[in-house]
Amino acid sequence: MSLLDIHNLSLTLDGRALLSDISLSVAAGEIVALVGESGSGKSLTALSVLGLAPDQAQITGDIVLEGQSLTELDDRALQAIRGRNIGMVFQEPLTALNPVMPIGDQVGEVVRLHTRCSRSEGRAAARKALDDAGLAAPRFTLDLYPHQLSGGQRQRVAIAMATALQPRLLIADEATSALDPVNQARVLDLLCARAKEGGSGLLLILHDLAVARERADRAVVIRQGRIVETAPAEALGREGLTSDYGQALLRDALHTPPPRLPAPDAPVVAQAVDVVRTYAGSRKLFGKGPQIRAVEGVSLSIKRGESVGLIGESGCGKSTLLRALAGLEAVQGGRVLINGHDWTDKTRQRQMRQRIQPVFQDPGASLDPRWSVYRSLCEPLHLLDTPPENPERLAAQTLEQVGLDASFLNRLPHQMSGGQRQRVALARALMTKPDLIVLDEAVSALDVTVRARILDLLSNLTHEHGIALLFVSHDLEVVRRLTDRLLVMEAGRIVEEGATQTVLANPTHPATQRLVTATPQLKPPAEPAS
Repeated sequence: MSLLDIHNLSLTLDGRALLSDISLSVAAGEIVALVGESGSGKSLTALSVLGLAPDQAQITGDIVLEGQSLTELDDRALQAIRGRNIGMVFQEPLTALNPVMPIGDQVGEVVRLHTRCSRSEGRAAARKALDDAGLAAPRFTLDLYPHQLSGGQRQRVAIAMATALQPRLLIADEATSALDPVNQARVLDLLCARAKEGGSGLLLILHDLAVARERADRAVVIRQGRIVETAPAEALGREGLTSDYGQALLRDALHTPPPRLPAPDAPVVAQAVDVVRTYAGSRKLFGKGPQIRAVEGVSLSIKRGESVGLIGESGCGKSTLLRALAGLEAVQGGRVLINGHDWTDKTRQRQMRQRIQPVFQDPGASLDPRWSVYRSLCEPLHLLDTPPENPERLAAQTLEQVGLDASFLNRLPHQMSGGQRQRVALARALMTKPDLIVLDEAVSALDVTVRARILDLLSNLTHEHGIALLFVSHDLEVVRRLTDRLLVMEAGRIVEEGATQTVLANPTHPATQRLVTATPQLKPPAEPAS
């Protein structure tokens, strides 16, 4: 008998079928990857297992966990199962974590609710779970708050919450999309080891076919709420998938935009000169801890039409440097110049903000939950000296560029998938036609089909419209395909730089070597024998 059995699960909301006859199983000790496009029903399937589908949804079929039907249980009974028997790691850690509760209390709360242990025992269990997830003491104390951590570190807190009680079934919804390759490998080692050695089941919901091929036993391909193919995970490599949709996914995963180089005499649009960014230390019983130097004497320049990649392990200072370049954080040393103008020149800040636009890692946090997509897209238009005559048409055209139609203009963020929200965030950055877009993990939430389209779009922006890109990413394969030049960061410093293909093919610094070694590879299907 399987650990989890889903039989003919169908879900209808407002007369629209979102899931149709979903049937899949996860055995004890088995790792199953559920892959497909954004909005295909992957996350909704997971939420249905937890009993967290929308209240108005009409559900048929059956979900059985270790012989017990979950669809027959009321919410009180399901609450006893969530966290104890089923652990869930959600896609966006900022929406899964309480911003006003220390991470130790958040992880410990899961343990205390299900075991009725003391607070000190809960915190001891939280310490072990955080250590296992790669947030070891003394650097990561239990009294840290989510806003004091990077996106990847917050995701590891969410993983610690889900694994603290070693549940029989673990569902990871894009659990490693925010992690660098080194920490991704470490977390996947932890999750997979618990499945293989502890006899629990692991359902990996992801769009990274390389991770699915390397880590899973089986791959289940879903499209528009229907399962189109189930195959061994090895089929994601040289053997290939058999369905037309599965083969299209493989082609998109291996898609590379045509190579283009910026003009050698292109002007510099952004420059950092010996930039230093520090943060105050965390509060202690007596005073504060030592200052944290997130960026230490970094210098770089980006030319018009150039695409520059910035990689490094989580917490190395990548996002901090990006925010400094975008004028979102003041620097304590050095200078940041946009088109030759310093951010400290207050008379030019409005004009500079028009010329540089950010796309952040977590669209759930960067989009106002009360604003429609149309209002969010129009927000940066106040920076323009001459607003467009028809902003609604401009918004619709920009949405179309990122693969969304005009029907999304009236939607709210919660009415979209994580990948769709990220496309809206990218569209918002394009509204002012900037000189530079700084992207912090901008495609980490996108499936391979949309990612291929977005990579082509970004490539065209750089080489046809002269827009420069600073692309911060953990995904080395995306960086390889999109960027011309690569910077590697460690402990707040640039430790290696050069042409992207050269750096990744022959890394010289240990930090780069660790990243390259830990990155999963998706091999193209083998050529047929002649």
